Amino acid sequence: MSETSRYVVATDGACKGNPGPTGWAWVGEDGHWAAGSLPEGTNNIGELLGLLKAIEDHPAVRELVVQADSKYAIDTYSSWMDAHRRRGWKTSTGAPTKNRDLLEQLIVARDARRAAGLPDVVLEHVRGHRGHVLNEWADERAVRAAEHAASGTASAWSSLSGHHEVLDVSAAPSRKR
Repeated sequence: MSETSRYVVATDGACKGNPGPTGWAWVGEDGHWAAGSLPEGTNNIGELLGLLKAIEDHPAVRELVVQADSKYAIDTYSSWMDAHRRRGWKTSTGAPTKNRDLLEQLIVARDARRAAGLPDVVLEHVRGHRGHVLNEWADERAVRAAEHAASGTASAWSSLSGHHEVLDVSAAPSRKR
């Protein structure tokens, strides 16, 4: 994606069972999207991967606005990941931090934006399954990816590659499944 001053994406994660086959996705205001699957994961892993990939896939966007229905992903990015790192990757109760590998990748992605002179990502909480069109599309893509993950294959897809169509995000996806 070319350099843009402001871009809004919604992210989501999905899991068939928790833990179980997991999917992640982001969908942008212009209909570009990416999604991926893991044969085994958790809903929180899907949520964190959606956020991570949204940041990594938009390195030149000055104001990247990420809308997520996951307070866990928002809180992790905005405060918990740095606190866990300061405590030697322990929680406030002293337990090992879950999903440390993803938290470390999120820190690298955030720090890369800062090194490039870009402001931090703006995080906005949206209510899931409440008619927020971009969130509905992100959910649809994440659920599809989780269904694909049930085949035991880790995969990723993106409209940015030119191999997949851009979505029409003027309306929510149909719920035919």
